[in-house]
Amino acid sequence: MRARLIRYEDVSLTDRQAAAASSPDERDWTSVLKTYREPSHVRSILEILITGVPLVALWAAAWLASSVSYWLVALLIIPASGLLVRLFLIQHDCGHGAFFRSRWANDWVGRVIGVVTLTPYDVWRNNHATHHADSGNLDRRGVGDIDTLTVDEYLRAPKWRRLAYRLYRNPLVMFAIGPWFVFFLQQRLPIGMMRGGWRPWLSTMATNAALAALVALLVWMMGSRAFLVVCVPIAALAASIGVWLFYVQHQFENTFWAHGGGWSHQQAALLGSSYYDLPAVLRWFTANIGVHHVHHLYSRIPFYRLHRLVIDHPELAGMRRITLLQSLACVRLKLWDEKAQRMVTFKQARQAVLA
Repeated sequence: MRARLIRYEDVSLTDRQAAAASSPDERDWTSVLKTYREPSHVRSILEILITGVPLVALWAAAWLASSVSYWLVALLIIPASGLLVRLFLIQHDCGHGAFFRSRWANDWVGRVIGVVTLTPYDVWRNNHATHHADSGNLDRRGVGDIDTLTVDEYLRAPKWRRLAYRLYRNPLVMFAIGPWFVFFLQQRLPIGMMRGGWRPWLSTMATNAALAALVALLVWMMGSRAFLVVCVPIAALAASIGVWLFYVQHQFENTFWAHGGGWSHQQAALLGSSYYDLPAVLRWFTANIGVHHVHHLYSRIPFYRLHRLVIDHPELAGMRRITLLQSLACVRLKLWDEKAQRMVTFKQARQAVLA
């Protein structure tokens, strides 16, 4: 796949593109959305506290429970993983410069959280900005995306490539093995930026050093058995939840993909990103990231203002809406059909060829 990296220091690309974007319905959404942009420092600090403090409390409770009942540990791991996902999404807002007014505050809060979420913040920030810049563009896939082939590309590929793609798209790999690989192994190196100079390496190795110190401290405090029973499952489950969210946000039937000439940022945002309409409790744990079409259109809006925005502008709530139940069907979708302009299953792709 062709990949394109933006400058390592450039995290404002999405804002520049949003300002110049054209809307599918001809409305200038940017002028509307920017009024929700200004963060509240009090609210941002509160969001960190109401996420971090319960996470530490649940971790401590699971540690104590590990000497009593593994079933109790399992029950505590589930909400703890949800809070870790929420912490990652606070880091995500920091990466977009949305959580505080100061870039310094955003970056250092993001870097600290990145140790807990196993993510080298600066490398992730750059790759994620590339994802926002190129999302839905068939000519610029490869950085920060779920690997997606068109039907024609898949049919023309050699057998080994088709087999590899099928394995990659298998739900067990996508949502269980893959997240382990990404967060526990892949992010220990500046993948995608190996030749990007010293900054990506500094970000990755500093995160690795801080993570190693944290792991050593936890093993010393808890013992290796409790660490493996409590900390590793929390991180693993959170990673799987995070990949699932990212998958559903872009891999739905009527998503948007186009080649460069037919691509625009606003179309890719409003048509190629879903509105994952989750129940209120799940919406809280996932920090409103389900309002993903709005986030892609204007990424500088703090997550705690996204739900208010779709209430104020109900026309946005009707765009690419997917419920929790409907999202389960997304797992079957594997390929982009350029003729039908929709995601299809392997079986549907074969039937289209035979028709």
